Amino acid sequence: MPYFNDEQEVYRYLGQLFLDLLADEELAPQFRTANTVVQYRYHKPDSQITVKLLEDEEGQVDLGQTLLEPEVIMTMDADTAHRFWLGKVNVTMALARGQIKAKGPVAKILKLVPLVKPVFPRYQGPARGGRAPRSGRGLAVLGRPATAWTPAPDERATAGSR
Repeated sequence: MPYFNDEQEVYRYLGQLFLDLLADEELAPQFRTANTVVQYRYHKPDSQITVKLLEDEEGQVDLGQTLLEPEVIMTMDADTAHRFWLGKVNVTMALARGQIKAKGPVAKILKLVPLVKPVFPRYQGPARGGRAPRSGRGLAVLGRPATAWTPAPDERATAGSR
């Protein structure tokens, strides 16, 4: 049985994790040293999260469609992402088995891997009971800044035409 029922749950849990990361005064600067834009493309359910981690800019998280141009693209099942953030996925093995596919500069991809370990205890996915998203800086839904995460399925069809 999959961990996520639909893309909105992916955004609620994984999107919130990235939002929390960008709001963290200690972790956010460390992640921005990656100096890249990473897009996580998930399947089962289909969804995507794009995270701007640039050294001299404020971080940004886009849920769904985005105007950001990703430099690194990580593709996997949403369940694999869930298990990864629980600390249960060996990235090297998952890449070798094709469970995670990475596209982009290898150096930037490798720079991200050691940064994530301190984030594992913060992940509040469905298996840990999760929590409702809270407002904060850096979150954007469908490419536009927001003060809080809110699902907007009726806007998904028109977001690309703005």
